[in-house]
Amino acid sequence: MLRRGVVGAVAVALLFTAPPADADDVRGGQEAVIKTLALTQAWRVSKGAGVTVAVLDSGVDPRHRDLVGSVRVGRDFTEGANPPGVTPSRLHGTYMASLIAGHGHGPQGKRGIIGVAPEADVLSVRVILEDEEPGFREFNSAERFENVVARGIRYAVDEGADVINMSISKELATREERAAIRYAISKGVVLVAAAGNEGDRKIVGDYAPYSYPAAFPGVVSVGATDRRLRRATFSNWNSSVLVAAPGVDIMGAGPGDEYWVGRGTSQATALVSGIAALIKARYPDMSPPLVARAMADSAVDRPPGGYDTATGFGVVNAARALTQASRLAGHTEAAGGDEAQDPALPLAGGQAGPVDVVVRDERHVMVSAAVAAAAAIGALASLAVIFVLVRRVRRAHISQDA
Repeated sequence: MLRRGVVGAVAVALLFTAPPADADDVRGGQEAVIKTLALTQAWRVSKGAGVTVAVLDSGVDPRHRDLVGSVRVGRDFTEGANPPGVTPSRLHGTYMASLIAGHGHGPQGKRGIIGVAPEADVLSVRVILEDEEPGFREFNSAERFENVVARGIRYAVDEGADVINMSISKELATREERAAIRYAISKGVVLVAAAGNEGDRKIVGDYAPYSYPAAFPGVVSVGATDRRLRRATFSNWNSSVLVAAPGVDIMGAGPGDEYWVGRGTSQATALVSGIAALIKARYPDMSPPLVARAMADSAVDRPPGGYDTATGFGVVNAARALTQASRLAGHTEAAGGDEAQDPALPLAGGQAGPVDVVVRDERHVMVSAAVAAAAAIGALASLAVIFVLVRRVRRAHISQDA
């Protein structure tokens, strides 16, 4: 899927390409997701107003009737890959944007796609090409496109994004991406990315491959669930997965007022980004770690033991996440002071060596010392008893001989 660290869209299985005969069928097709995420209850608290979600993808159609007025078209970091005059198809990006911030159309917006955060704004940042675009091979092989994701992240942050959705996947990480992610987190931006769709094809030992940028520390890595809210067979399972969301038979918008049904960790990621937008709209100063914690702590269908590599801490629930966010509001999980790492630089200037971790638990030391002393005393007592018994046996033998 990826070469030289260049990023591509997480695979999407599109089940049909023509718009349904009746747009009401679209909203009906979303009922399962709306119920699973408890969106009706969540919208009583927040609809994402005032929040900007950057969609780092293949581009978003700003004229789709379910997105019109909510999309700002930003930079195209793939420029030069396609031949001159080629118009981007913007399928994958429009699809993801609609799941995040679609507002529907018609009377009271009751027709078409409704996103998780229908009052949020979208910043479209083009960092990938669709498979069928003529420049796809050039984009995935030319070195000049290797760090488009890193540049896209920094651009989105500087343009005021509150949340960055990355329904994209790559096999290799770069220093520039790691630094860009630290930069975004330092600015209070929540990053959400797809865990990947190789879960049923490329098993390595006891886990599926790691995917970037999802596997970077600080990024909310999202797995996909099926209709039973179990790990979808294609969804990568590894320790980077934080939470999961529905990712099978997901209705979304396509360019030219079309509608699509598909599946993948891409769709699950967009839904989670929408929940992050709801939280940031309600609690704009909440740090990215706390937003992630609110979603993880409030997840439903939690696996036995509370966590596993398939669905992380469980399936996200928008209403519960907002309730948990209200409990966390006012707290912080950010380092400060002179010893805080500069987010614009690689860790320790890129020269980090081994880290020695020493933990001294005084209580544990005292308990261990007491146990050792008791064992020593016991050993000495045993030796004394043995000595006494040996002497008695020897005396008994001497008496009989006499």
